[in-house]
Parts: sequence; structure tokens; C-alpha cells
Amino acid sequence: MKMINSAMHLLRNSKSSALALLFGAFTLLALSACSEPVESETHSSGAIDAAKGEAIALTTYKSATCGCCQLWVDHANQQGFAVDAQNVDDLNGIKERFGIAPQFQSCHTSVSENNFVFEGHVPAKFVRQFLQNPPANARGLAVPAMPLGSPGMEVGDRFTPYEILLLHKDGSHGVYARIENAQQQF
Repeated sequence: MKMINSAMHLLRNSKSSALALLFGAFTLLALSACSEPVESETHSSGAIDAAKGEAIALTTYKSATCGCCQLWVDHANQQGFAVDAQNVDDLNGIKERFGIAPQFQSCHTSVSENNFVFEGHVPAKFVRQFLQNPPANARGLAVPAMPLGSPGMEVGDRFTPYEILLLHKDGSHGVYARIENAQQQF
């Protein structure tokens, strides 16, 4: 309540200060979803891909303290993936190793058995769709930043539309899918 009262006082006295405060509060809310320590690491051993009768293996590189990364791992496991979550100290090194340019980066990087990359909070539905029929000259998919409401970034019923980008081997990209509402992710 104090934050709201402070924001109202600042709004009366300075619109730019109020905007800065509101932006700071939103940023803090978004980052708090990603900064909660994870108590236990879960690894799926029996998720089944109903279409093929076998688990789809992914290795996900993430920070040990990133709660939203663990929530994405849980989402992928629940959707028929066998995720081997690897806590690493040098995520930038991982992103460099897999050629993920800064404008496509997010908080975690997943890699399939055949070295396709899935950067950030890509819904498992689209990872599966991509792996079942990889586009020619594709390297993978990316959801840059951390869109509110994407898998692992749920905050109540809040949702920000976003694009899933198709990463090409030559470094270019295109739009693979546009996600306008939360239901399109499943």
C-alpha cells in the first residue's frame, strides 16, 4: 500500500518519477519470477510422447537460482519431454557455444539430441512441432527476453503477446509463430 501511496504522491509532483517508479515495480515483479531459489532439482525419467511412444530428450542449461527456468523445465516435462536440467555458472558461454545472438537470448537454453536449440520460454507444443518437422536450414526457436504469461513466466492471469522466432543456420531469423493469448501455448 505504501508503494501505491508513494506512486500517487510522485504522480502529482512528477510524471517522470512516477513512470520510473512504475517501470521499476513492473521490472521487479517480472524478475522476481525468475529469482526465487529452487529447492529441488527435478529430472523427468518417464515422460511419454504420445505420438511416438517415447520421451523427447532435451538438455536445459540454466542458473541454479532461477525459479522461472525450473518452472519451464516442469512445463516441458509435463508435456512429454525428458529434460536433463543442468545448472551452469556460465550461461553466456553456453549461449556463445550454441551461437545464440544477444538479441535472441533469454534466461535458459535447451538443446535437443540432434543439436537444435530452443532459447527461453518456448512452449513445449512448439518445440515438439519443430522437432517433428524441422524447417530447412533451421537451428531452432527462440523467445527472447521473458514474456509475461509464457510457460514458466506465469503471474496470475497476466499475459503479454509474443513471437516465437525461427533461428536460421546463417544467423538470420523469421517469425515461427505469434502467440496472442495463453491458450495458444498448449
